[in-house]
Amino acid sequence: MKADLYIRVSTDEQAEKGYSQRDQEERLRKYCDFKKILIRKVIYEDYSAKSFNRPAWKQFLAEIMSRKKLVDLVLFTKWDRFSRNAADAFQMIKTLRRYNVEPCAIEQPLDLDIPENKIMLGIYLTAPEVENDRRSLNVRYGMRRAVKEGRWMNGAPLGYINRTAPDGKKYIEIEQPYADIIKWAFETLAQRQIYVEHLFKEVKEKGLPCGKNHFWNILRNPVYCGKIFLKAYKDEPDAILKGNHEPIISESLFHEVQDYLNNKKKKFKTSDTCHPDLVLRGYLLCPNCQKPLTGSASRGRKLRYYYYHCIAPCKARFKAEDTNRLFLQQLVKFNPHRGMSELYAEVIHSIYKKQEANSGDGFRELKLQVEELQEKISKGREKFISDEITRQDYHEYKKKYEDQIDRIESQLFELSKNRVDIKPLIKKAVDNLSRLAETYRILDTAKKRRLIGSIFPEKMTFDGKIFRTTRMNEAVELIFNVGKGLRQKKSGQNDEKIDLSTYVARPGFEPRHTEPKSVVLPLYYRAIRPIHF
Repeated sequence: MKADLYIRVSTDEQAEKGYSQRDQEERLRKYCDFKKILIRKVIYEDYSAKSFNRPAWKQFLAEIMSRKKLVDLVLFTKWDRFSRNAADAFQMIKTLRRYNVEPCAIEQPLDLDIPENKIMLGIYLTAPEVENDRRSLNVRYGMRRAVKEGRWMNGAPLGYINRTAPDGKKYIEIEQPYADIIKWAFETLAQRQIYVEHLFKEVKEKGLPCGKNHFWNILRNPVYCGKIFLKAYKDEPDAILKGNHEPIISESLFHEVQDYLNNKKKKFKTSDTCHPDLVLRGYLLCPNCQKPLTGSASRGRKLRYYYYHCIAPCKARFKAEDTNRLFLQQLVKFNPHRGMSELYAEVIHSIYKKQEANSGDGFRELKLQVEELQEKISKGREKFISDEITRQDYHEYKKKYEDQIDRIESQLFELSKNRVDIKPLIKKAVDNLSRLAETYRILDTAKKRRLIGSIFPEKMTFDGKIFRTTRMNEAVELIFNVGKGLRQKKSGQNDEKIDLSTYVARPGFEPRHTEPKSVVLPLYYRAIRPIHF
């Protein structure tokens, strides 16, 4: 009679219970010597017995299925070495006996030809399965309790690193430079509202080691604003809890990005990503058909030559190199209007101070909203107690309003922060606008395009020599000698002519009427905030 010895041990069993492969092998060999059983080979396994998806066992099974009467027995010390899943074990026993191989536990011997012995076999197989289930349940409850206490229980997300406190507890700590890149990504998406694919390319260039799907998960993960997501389990619904770790971004910034990703405030803009030689693509209109000019490259013998051109059948086509040079020449002619930069900065600062003084009203209004939402949750709880609504309806009702409360509380937290001095920001923005051409030269392609979009809210028409637009940013019209009322000297002579006219109507439309506009707010929202040098 021939037999294979099956020796299985998992890492945790070896550490906790003292099982060892040498000890099992010794006992199995003594049993074979006593019973005069010939040993064909010894099979070593270091996998869990929760299933039979184990490499060594699968190889053994393939051998006995391919050859007839290879062995008579497969021996192991106890039935928990064979399996810790009763259903799978009974099925595997049937498979082995179909190929005339008898499984046998030398310390728990059973004659499986006797039907009553299957009851004892069930006990031997079920006991370790129950032990596994109890251990798994204890681990689950322990992990959920730790998450409720604010601890992150998994591997540290990108931007954090796992640490161990002196008392042995695990926690996560901010890891640089990845944390700064992730913070920049959130801020950029909230400010520029660009496509996530374009933002992903930029963070990859900055050195963030992640794929596209991973990056999407980062933007959705509340861990970066100091929260931890707890999955629903039995009667407990999903919950987002406050974590003990240091946040990388604020809650208000996280919610602002979520609103954008959920299309609540999405505005599709011309992409900031393009070739450096086609920086004006998307901002120019065809002089013939008024359609936006696109851009492409033509291959020469040695180099590639870039052009702005209209789509067929229109034949408008301009060399990108000449167009970019002419545009820069127009920016050089933008001369600051004396005294307007300083005056504008003072007005902006004055309005900001007034808004700051009035923020107390907004704070009180938000607190009232929180109280109203809490009152709604209380009413829902009363309805649940009186059996007017089901438990599931109550949890959905509660979760909806708790999410709104979290968002409002994050806004309250931002309002309660100390106000920053906005004067340096205003001064920097106005200084950059005052030397526009010089600033434009040193910017990268993405920032150049944001600067163009900020100065010219509407697209420009280009006929090969002159740029024209229906409207410019009101701040630029004030700071520079551009626009009606700023191009005439007291002596009656005109200043140096700037070809970029701000009052040319588009073909097919009536002439544009100039109406009184707010001067301060357009600069604050369109000129200063979008441009970060």
